[in-house]
Order: sequence, then C-alpha cells, then structure tokens
Amino acid sequence: MAVRTYTMLQGTLERITYVNEENHYVVARLQVPGRRELATIVGNLPSVTPGETLKLTGEWTLHGKYGEQFKVESFETITPATVAGIEKYLGSGLIKGIGPVFARRLVEAFGAETLRIVQEESSRLLTVDGIGEVRLQRIRTAWEEQKEIRGVMIFLQGHGVSSAYAAKIFKTYGKSSIAVVQENPYRLAQDIYGIGFKTADRIAQALGVDQQSPLRVEAGVIHVLNELAEEGHVYFPFDGLVKESATILEVEAVLVTQAIERLRQEKRVVCHEGPEGVAVYLASLHAAEEGVARSLLALAEGGAPPADIDIERAILWVEQANRLPLAEEQKEAIRQALQRKLLVITGGPGTGKTTILKCIIQILEKKQRKIVLCSPTGRAAKRMSEATGREAKTVHRLLEFSPREGRFKRDQQRPLEADLVIVDEASMVDIVLMNSLLKAIPSIAGLILVGDVDQLPSVGPGAVLRDIIASGLVKVICLTEIFRQARESQIVVNAHRINRGEFPVCAEWEGKERSDCYLFAKEEAQEVQAAILELAAHGLPKRHRVDPMEELQILSPMQKGPIGAMQLNQALQALLNPSGPELLRGGRLYRLGDRVMQTRNNYGKDVYNGDIGRIAKLDLEEREVTVRFDDRHVTYDFTELDELVLAYAVTVHKSQGSEYPAVIIPVHTAHYVMLQRNLLYTAITRGKRLAVLVGTKKAVAIAVKNQKIQLRYTGLARRLQRASREPGSVGTGER
Repeated sequence: MAVRTYTMLQGTLERITYVNEENHYVVARLQVPGRRELATIVGNLPSVTPGETLKLTGEWTLHGKYGEQFKVESFETITPATVAGIEKYLGSGLIKGIGPVFARRLVEAFGAETLRIVQEESSRLLTVDGIGEVRLQRIRTAWEEQKEIRGVMIFLQGHGVSSAYAAKIFKTYGKSSIAVVQENPYRLAQDIYGIGFKTADRIAQALGVDQQSPLRVEAGVIHVLNELAEEGHVYFPFDGLVKESATILEVEAVLVTQAIERLRQEKRVVCHEGPEGVAVYLASLHAAEEGVARSLLALAEGGAPPADIDIERAILWVEQANRLPLAEEQKEAIRQALQRKLLVITGGPGTGKTTILKCIIQILEKKQRKIVLCSPTGRAAKRMSEATGREAKTVHRLLEFSPREGRFKRDQQRPLEADLVIVDEASMVDIVLMNSLLKAIPSIAGLILVGDVDQLPSVGPGAVLRDIIASGLVKVICLTEIFRQARESQIVVNAHRINRGEFPVCAEWEGKERSDCYLFAKEEAQEVQAAILELAAHGLPKRHRVDPMEELQILSPMQKGPIGAMQLNQALQALLNPSGPELLRGGRLYRLGDRVMQTRNNYGKDVYNGDIGRIAKLDLEEREVTVRFDDRHVTYDFTELDELVLAYAVTVHKSQGSEYPAVIIPVHTAHYVMLQRNLLYTAITRGKRLAVLVGTKKAVAIAVKNQKIQLRYTGLARRLQRASREPGSVGTGER
C-alpha cells in the first residue's frame, strides 16, 4: 500500500465560507505569505476563528468544480508573526476586552511587539487611547486565562480531543482542569454540557483507563440510561439495559450486571419489578415518577371544590355574556371543571378547548377565585394569554427558579397562590417538570390539564398526559366536534383526517387552486430540498406574502440527511442570511440576524429547550452573543454557544407547543423510520395560516397509515392504577 506524503502549510485564516455542522467539515480561505491569492483549505477544523494563524498538515488536491484546494489532515494554531496577523488574531474575540477597534489601536501603537507587550509589559497598554485601569485588568485576566486554556487545550489535543472543549473544561474546573481530567475523565460527561460519554471515554482510553474498569462500566450504564431518557423512556428493562450497555462498552454482560448492582447500592439507580421483569430507573426519574403519582392521587382524593356555584345557571350566564351558544360537550366540560379537583380536557384543533377555558375562567373569576394559567413553552404561554385575555406564564417562570439556589422557589413549603391551576399543551410536560409543578399546587386548589393527546409526547422523558388518561384515575373530557369556523380551514380538516387514518386533501402547489394546505410533489430528496429553498425564497413570499425570516418555519422529521434539519439550516442560512458579522464555534457558523434555538434548559438565563430567537448582536470584544427571544434579550459567552443551534428548520418534536404563520414539512421515504401518524398530525397543526407538505404521496400515505406509537417505558399509569386500588402503595416494589 502506498504511503501518503503530507505537505506543511502556514498562514492567517482570512474567512470561513462553509461549515457542515454534522461533521465540522470547513471550507475556508487562508492568507499564505508569498502567495498572491488566498488559498482554499478544506477539512475537519472545529472552532477555528478568522485572524488565527494556522499550521496545517495535508495535501494539495484539484477539485473538478472548485479548483485547487489544500486538504487538511491535522492542524494547530500558533501565535501570529506579522502585524496584520496580530491585528486579526487579537480582533477575533480571543481576548475579552479586545475587539477589532482596540486590536487596531494596539497594533498601531506597538506593531510586531504587540503580543510580547500584552504578555510582559501590559502596563504600557495604558498609553493606548480608551484603555484605562479597568479594561487593562480585564485584558490581563483574560490573557492569563487564555494561557491556562492553551495548556488544557494542548493536553486534550494530545489525547485526541477537539480544542472546542478546552474553554468549557477550564470554565468548569479552572486551574484544576488537568488534574480532574486525569483523576476521573468520566466526570466531564456529568459536569459539562456538550461533552458526552463518548468524548470522556476517548480521553479515558488515551489516559490508559482499562476498558473493563468498574469506573468506566458504571459511567457507561449511566450514559445509556441518559440516552434512553432523551428518547423518552423513564426506565428501561434490566435485560435490555445490560445488552445495550455491553454492546456500546464492548464488555461482557456480567460486568454490566455488577455495575448496575453497585449503582443501585449507591442509590444512583433504582430497580423495580415491572411487567417486563426488573425495571431500572435513574434515581432522579424514579423520584419524579413516584412524586407525580403521589401528588395526583392526593388531588384526586381531595374532594370537590366549594359548591357555591349554581352550575347550570352559570353556564347560561356565560353563554349570554359571550353571545355564544355552547355545544353539549363544551357544557359538560365546564360542569366537570366546576365540580372536580382534577380534570383532563383533550381534543384536536378546532374543537373548542380555548372557548371552554375562557368560560371556566369567567365563571370562577365572577366568584373571586384565583386562577393561574401556564404552559410548557414561552410561545404556548403567549398564545394562551392572547386567547384568554389573562396572563399565562411558562411552568418554569411560574415556579420561580432560583439560579443561586439551583431549585424552584415554589414547592410544598411555598405553594402557588391559586384556587385553580390550568396547564395548556399538557402533552408536552415531561415527568420531571410535572413533578415540580404538582409539588407547588396547594391542597385546596384544583388542576385542569388541557392538551391534545394525539400529538407527539414530550421531548423529555415520560408520556404524562397519555399515562394519566390511561390510568382511569382522572375524569377525561374528549372533545370531538369541529366547529364551523374551524371547518373552513383545510389545515384543521386535514389534521382530523390524518388522525382518523385518512389521506389529507391538499391543493397542488403547482396548480391554480388557492388553499391554506398544499402538497408540492417531489420524488428525490435533493429535489425536496431545492423545492423547500425555492418556496422559502420566492414561492411563499410571492403567493402568500409570507416573510421567510419572521413567519416561516421548516419542520423536518429528522436532524440528518439532505432534508434533515441540520443541512436545511445551512442551506437556508446561506439563502436567507448570506452575509454580515459572523462567528464559528464548535463547528457551527453563527451570523448576525440568524434564527437560533436553545437546546437545553438554562435556568440561570431563564431560557428553555426549544425557545427560538434571533441573534441581535455579535460582540467580539466582550466575547458575547446576544439573542432576542420575543420580549427580552439574553447574552451568551462564546463558551456557551453550543446551547444554540440554527432554527430556520427544526425537528417536529422541537416544534411542539408552538404555532407559526406558515410551515413547510418535508415528507419523504428518506425519513421512513419517522413516518408516523402522530408526527405528521403534530407537524401540520403547527401551521396557523399555511402548511405545505413537500415530498411524495407515498411517504404521506405511509405516515397516515402508521399508527404505531413509539413505545416509551413509563410506569406512571400502573402506579396510579395500583395506588387507586391500594392506598399507600405508590412507592412499593423497590428492591
């Protein structure tokens, strides 16, 4: 086999022209000394920044379309030697307190000596206009921190880890970073968002940790349980967990069994007898499921609210007050709400859920009852406020999270001040959040859960609304009648058709018929992507006056592939927001004006998984990005940017609880594994004014016919059933 020979290339990174978020593949332009034109470099280059001087190892290749390119095999960043390189280096956001303006002033003052003076004679910086004692101290601190980070970076790169993680590791552990990593590299997966078990395991292997080490196997089991929780499982059967863990860790099953037993003794996992044999829970999810069951049972047994309302008279009054005759099932929902402590109201779009809520609120407010409204997401809470004319909060804000204490301020000791709590979009509430909410509901108060049980379950673990309904413990009002105004919307009509297993009736996009629901037929996945881009740039703005930056959302069943959210985001960013101040971090290119989504709950910033905003400011001097989320601005340090992804396209799961003026939904057999009825139903109901399916009729038919709901291992329904039969048995079965 021929041995490949590599060439060295060194230069200053001028600009980044393309980034593939899936694999960190970068196309960039490099200023090489002695070369008149910029060189094109391609390869895996995570977290490089324009202005850095790069020393590259690789080979020159000739691309059929793009010409000569340097294919990078490996690289390192080095201190720049030229004045222009130093200016770009300092102006890139490397040092907090020095942006492009101050970088220029420093280089003008000190020339090629600038970096030496910053490091060795930093007091001389005071002679530069605009730098006083405060800024000087910030620069000194940031420079020292960078030196520490560089040390961590060199250590990690020596063990095969991307430099992208160095700053996060240093921010978490400070000067102890290397010691912590050497002592227990698996702590990284527990402590640092974005560093998973696989990365920690790679470091551990490089440090010589035995593949069969108990430390490694225990960390691997916890990793597998966390991955399963992200798929929605609250627990997982013992045998399946052993098999899954042994396969991933490449160890004998007996070592996994022993690790699970040690974790059980340490109370990091809990084992229960279940219908599939032994069920293994993460301790936190076990506590949450037990807590939800206990709280719901207490509510259900709490007796009826004070009966000082003539219900039939109240219904007649609210009809007259609103000049709106109510359907019989709406009246029944109101009756049940006024005489029960615990109620579920479920139904599809156009079935009058909002009307019922407004009537319940009006009647109870007339009796001076205090009602609290909430929803899992900011968008859903905003919509609830607009529909009812009353304040609605996200569940997180309602419970008043304290970043300093790391907990919700509202709980059993300090419950909500309410006679009734109404939760909208309840299908989105996972087991952990529901437990926190139920703890804060006072014993005198009632609870109404409103949602569409036919939608996808929560992004987080559990299927809480579905389990509550299945338990039989709670009275359920299921709304089925579609009202006249809603019947005029083809989106609503088609949503119900899909839910019944019938093919939707859509206008053809390329035909002349006007509608609010279209099918744009395309056979190949690449054709689907091209059609989506055409619709976003020209079709929807021209035919329906849709602003693609403000009113359009692409909803994809999956993340990967040519019509997955990741590739669509890169294509849409290039199309809709092609230029302006930008920043590459962690393999993602962020540009001023980009639409972005928060990917985890960040209680300190009061932003949550699925929140969507726009980048309002890129500050290289302060090393910060500011994002506008609806009514407020949130600032991120550069090291926190892995919490943000582009959001021109998002997965259908992430869109839950949100409504958009217009949605485009790729429906293609490339996403065969995700073509399910509840997914298509959820997607089409996100469109308020317009929905366009792009793909094949075959894929739509597969989705409509596939009623198989993805199995989630949850124990809530069984707990509630058992507890209602045997008081005091909510927590039995632990071994």
